[in-house]
Amino acid sequence: MGKQTNAPKLDSEQPIIENESLTIWEAFFPVFALVAMLAYNVFVYGDDALSGSNQFVLLLGAAVAAIVGFKNKVSYKDMIDEVAENIKSTGGAILILLMVGALAGTWLISGIIPSMIYYGLQILNPTIFLAACLVICAIISIATGSSWTTSATVGIALIGIGDALGISLGMTAGAVLSGAYFGDKMSPMSDTTNLAPAMAGGELFAHIKYMTYTTVPTILVTLVFFLILGFSLDTSGTADTAQLLVDIEKAFNVNIWVFIVPAVVIFLIIKKTPPLVALLVGTLLGGVFALVFQPHVVAQVAGVDSLTVNSAYKGVMDAMTVDVAVATENEALADLFTAGGMSKMLGTIWLILCAMTFGGIMDAIGALTKISAFMLSLFDSIFGLFASTVLTCLGLNIAASDQYLAIVVPGKMYAQAYRDKGLAPENLSRTLEDSGTVTSVLIPWNTCGAYQSGVLGVPVVDYAFFAMFNWLSPFMTLLFAAFKIKIKQLAK
Repeated sequence: MGKQTNAPKLDSEQPIIENESLTIWEAFFPVFALVAMLAYNVFVYGDDALSGSNQFVLLLGAAVAAIVGFKNKVSYKDMIDEVAENIKSTGGAILILLMVGALAGTWLISGIIPSMIYYGLQILNPTIFLAACLVICAIISIATGSSWTTSATVGIALIGIGDALGISLGMTAGAVLSGAYFGDKMSPMSDTTNLAPAMAGGELFAHIKYMTYTTVPTILVTLVFFLILGFSLDTSGTADTAQLLVDIEKAFNVNIWVFIVPAVVIFLIIKKTPPLVALLVGTLLGGVFALVFQPHVVAQVAGVDSLTVNSAYKGVMDAMTVDVAVATENEALADLFTAGGMSKMLGTIWLILCAMTFGGIMDAIGALTKISAFMLSLFDSIFGLFASTVLTCLGLNIAASDQYLAIVVPGKMYAQAYRDKGLAPENLSRTLEDSGTVTSVLIPWNTCGAYQSGVLGVPVVDYAFFAMFNWLSPFMTLLFAAFKIKIKQLAK
């Protein structure tokens, strides 16, 4: 028996459900209906579609699948039982998401994230500005687990600095987003990084490790591109980050000692500590360091002038669980100095539960098995399976306009097909991220493209080419598949 982990195991121990009476068109119909409803919903709600309406549309998609099931004599009980099994299998991922939210809160009030920004901003230089943007945003996005937060905070500041230097806004935005999505993709605190292995039936840190094989070469190529581009530019002006640094110092006691906490978490990850344990240790250490180095911040969060045992407990607990904000006069830093705690993750958890409802009913009526068999008949090779996954993710990013759904739906559809080919779930989860997570920002009407374009003030068409990491990632994963590089097999 292998080593037991906390990894969620989606359907890995469930029987394969087949339904001979189901036609391929009936199997695809709920998917087509879901994509159409999601596209309309995003058209109506825009960015707000993530607030809950997309989740309800997933339930409507589940209802359509149920009607198809009833037509093919699948009982209500069988469908509900399969939904229950699906939701049960995501328990580990949900707990990790909640702990990630708690960790982000304590890492804010302890000054870990602000200190990373403080030291990162000091490496700016006009010649290597674009490469520095890439590195800074990558570091901050890994720390926060959010490309949206990174671009809405430091990204805005870097856009202003690049404009002062006379550098194209499209170039700066491309560097910012390349770094932000690299960090988002590789951070254990990112919701998409947790979502992909949950859908594929893998384990979080195994997924991150396996992503490095395609992601590191891609980011290195992107870094070289921006270094060459930077040396070829004729820049002017000066990069003045002094005010940002002063405002960070006003709000926090900036020092290198707080980096002990992420170092401990990294050490635990290297030692293959279960994710929940590593994240819990990081969260608790963040709370301790907040009390040691940032007592004024903890007092501010607790709403008191001086700390007592009760107010210290309240300040740290609030950071872990609910929305908190650290006061700053700098608008560029205001969003970054905000954390949502565990409550911030509830929207993603809600999405997972609704997606598992849709997937469970699709499982119960035999639709996913039918679709997988059909896709495998079109793409019988291992490369064809990877290519069809990439195309499905891209198609959903375009049609459904949401990166989460571009991970959830293909992940659920292809999980069994990868197992049938003897491929480990890391292959699927990596491909979902390489093609679903990062390409969403390249599509103007996708929620990610619309958000990033609006926040940075740069049209998607202007930064799309320079966001090299984002469009190169799916090609890299297909290259690895074509030459059978690091294609992990299921353990026997």
